[in-house]
Amino acid sequence: MSNTLPGVNMPAAEIDLSIDLVQRLLGEQHPDLAELPLTELAYGWDNVLFRLGSELTVRLPRRAQAAELVVNEQRWLPVLGPRLPLATPVPVRVGGPGGDYPWAWSVLPWFEGSPVGLQTLDDAEAAAKSIGRFLAVLHQPAPPAAPPNPFRGGPLAGRDEVTRQRIDQLADHLDTGQTLARWEWALAQPPWQGKPLWLHGDLHPMNVLANDGRLEAVIDFGDVTSGDPAVDLAVGFSMFDGAAREAFRQAAESPLRAVDDAMWARAEAWALSIGLAIMTTSADNPTMFGLGQQMVDPAP
Repeated sequence: MSNTLPGVNMPAAEIDLSIDLVQRLLGEQHPDLAELPLTELAYGWDNVLFRLGSELTVRLPRRAQAAELVVNEQRWLPVLGPRLPLATPVPVRVGGPGGDYPWAWSVLPWFEGSPVGLQTLDDAEAAAKSIGRFLAVLHQPAPPAAPPNPFRGGPLAGRDEVTRQRIDQLADHLDTGQTLARWEWALAQPPWQGKPLWLHGDLHPMNVLANDGRLEAVIDFGDVTSGDPAVDLAVGFSMFDGAAREAFRQAAESPLRAVDDAMWARAEAWALSIGLAIMTTSADNPTMFGLGQQMVDPAP
């Protein structure tokens, strides 16, 4: 196996998101917040996050492709968030283009803690039950106006070509025969036949926060959409193993969608396919590359 990370780097920022720029935006659009201390926290594929004072954060897209995702969060998180059993980043304020900045942006609540992917949970089974119950509540029928997402929530067959390409691309980092066999087995399972349900769309250990060993919040709803809930249930394979994974599966049961063998197989396949995507776009991010590996080849 190669020690060199394959694929491409994270997408480059299309605009320089500096503290000065964010302070100007706040001054123009939310002047009562403009004097609060502002520090840059982190950036991902799509957004840059700043801490604002002690209770808020500012989240801004760093590239055009992500701008509409922020609008989706601003529209739908106030609808979904209040009924969910874990905290979510429902926008406190919303912002728009200003000065040299062309897109929508949000002021969000600050959550104590850090991503589950960067820590060890004190009680994995308790966490598994918590996130399972979260999904059981989230997965309700979605209206026709729910945001479309061509990459999440559809039939697995729609990901077949790109998944096979990524398996070939990662030949030095995985057992291609075994991985392809697992993928083909999942493709043969019955597809989702129910109504489209609300989906987080990008649920993995870096988008779940824990504080003092307990789950605190689920963040980053930019991929919020509707469709097959198996895409969210894939978190059972990226966050848990053994008894905790089974506890997650049981807690995620809902009157609207059983977590039967076909659903569970599709969930594992979604974890595999998304994990491959992460691995092939994380050449400059070993942490995310490792998460992708965990999703592609989860522990029993």
